[in-house]
Amino acid sequence: MTYIVVDACIRCKYMDCVEVCPVDCFYEGENMLVIHPDECIDCGVCEPECPVEAIKPDTEDDPDNKWLKLNTEYAKIWPNITRLKTPPDDREKYAQETGKLEKYFSPNPGTGD
Repeated sequence: MTYIVVDACIRCKYMDCVEVCPVDCFYEGENMLVIHPDECIDCGVCEPECPVEAIKPDTEDDPDNKWLKLNTEYAKIWPNITRLKTPPDDREKYAQETGKLEKYFSPNPGTGD
């Protein structure tokens, strides 16, 4: 098992999780974060840090592995992030929204550290 970032992170991009990760396995996109599954040590310390519950075990609610695939793909090309940054100003507007992948996902990288 590994942890993955899911739909809830898109346009919210809280970064409390990156501060607690002991192996620095988070990568930053323009409007979400992902976890590199091959680097994650399955410790789970990041999961309770996310205020929108966007971090899940890869075995939960991902029957076709779309989130595992997305995390794997973008962790290879987005920059690593290890420090807390300011989340988007409009994050509250998107915090409870569902179906954000199709509406808002950006394949563009973030700035990383």
